[in-house]
Amino acid sequence: MATKTSKATRIFFYGTGRRKNAVACVRILPGKGAITVNGRDLDDYFGLETLKIIVRQPLAVTATTDQFDVVCKALGGGLSGQAGAIRLGIARALIKAEPALRPALKKNGYLTRDPRMKERKKYGLKKARRASQFSKR
Repeated sequence: MATKTSKATRIFFYGTGRRKNAVACVRILPGKGAITVNGRDLDDYFGLETLKIIVRQPLAVTATTDQFDVVCKALGGGLSGQAGAIRLGIARALIKAEPALRPALKKNGYLTRDPRMKERKKYGLKKARRASQFSKR
């Protein structure tokens, strides 16, 4: 689903990604390959190289790194969760832009939402599974 912006006739494709407590709203536009997260460049936002690689994975697999500019708004969670959420959002937006890319993204697992979440704390325990230290007397 392409959406036109009111300022200009630039068409963008939208995708939402979630991981842990992080949510990422991703827009991809035809461009030179710039990735912006929360108004900052990808290299400035994510310090670790592994997180930058995670964000770029869908573009690298589909060989569309230089074809699209990516603008993301990531909320909640930590940096690792936000990187995973952005990856899912980019993959979903790429499918809307070019449906032929779906098999490559599906094969690498970039369209699957990671279901792992933090386990809830149980009463009588200090954390989800951490109990107080056992003592005989």
